[in-house]
Amino acid sequence: MSITFRQMRLFLALADTGSVSGAARALHVTQPTASMQLREVTEAVGLPLYEVIGRRVHLTDAGRDLAATARAIVDAWENFGQRVNAMHGLTRGRLRVAVVSTAKYFVPRLLGGFCTQYPDIEIALEVLNRDGVVQRLRENLDDLYVMSMPPADLDLEDHVFLSNPLVLVAWQGHRLAKRRRIALADLGDERFVLRERGSGTRLATDRFFAAQGFEAPTRLELGSNEAIKEAVAGRLGLAVLSRHALRDSELETDLCVLPVQGMPIPSQWHVVHPRAKQLSPIAQVFRAHLLGAAGQAPAQTGRGSVPLQSPP
Repeated sequence: MSITFRQMRLFLALADTGSVSGAARALHVTQPTASMQLREVTEAVGLPLYEVIGRRVHLTDAGRDLAATARAIVDAWENFGQRVNAMHGLTRGRLRVAVVSTAKYFVPRLLGGFCTQYPDIEIALEVLNRDGVVQRLRENLDDLYVMSMPPADLDLEDHVFLSNPLVLVAWQGHRLAKRRRIALADLGDERFVLRERGSGTRLATDRFFAAQGFEAPTRLELGSNEAIKEAVAGRLGLAVLSRHALRDSELETDLCVLPVQGMPIPSQWHVVHPRAKQLSPIAQVFRAHLLGAAGQAPAQTGRGSVPLQSPP
């Protein structure tokens, strides 16, 4: 079987973009050239690797196997290049980070400080809901992943680096806004606007309510913190949100945090990656930056965390 390294990168781009034209743009070649190269890859393997349904590329079993193999080879080559750069006293290359949507309120600022220190690093940041990030984690598509509720069924290296308190939010003029102490039982007649099922915030909220024997009458389920804040400001109900998702200006004008007994719900931010994955030097440096910027030493989570290792 004869497949060039560039052809592997092209097929990987096809898997990532879902189209021949997208793969061609990613590798800066014409679409006819990309189509010809992909045909050569298919002929070399001797099995169908993908099919086009509704103008979208879908990989076959052999195609998914080839994409996983190509990704491992490309990642290993990029890691080698980064190690060589580190030996020369340089830090160049690409960092891929996937974060859940609530983390978008603080991760970009941490990335900003990192980019200032290492301006030659190219960063790809994926912001998705928890299910999307977990799927990318399962497929090993990124270097590091930031979320509040890592999946328990994966063997991960997991570091807690920041507190993520979950608070109950109401509109400024709510009848309970002036109360100094509120019991959950006082909220039995309220309606709730909650994050979608499967999100980290929703998982923690449901767990807390269940432990308290409280059933939250739900009016809406939304997949966006911004949409939830608008709904609360519009008097559609109460919401449980990460304190990181609330700007001080919003708490001065439209929203308020209710002092409910047992809240904030304790939660934490984790930076994780598959334990079997060998982090690139850049990923190691960024993880150290993330933990340092958050003012945390690497924390054991009971899932086998190990001390950070600096790159060469």
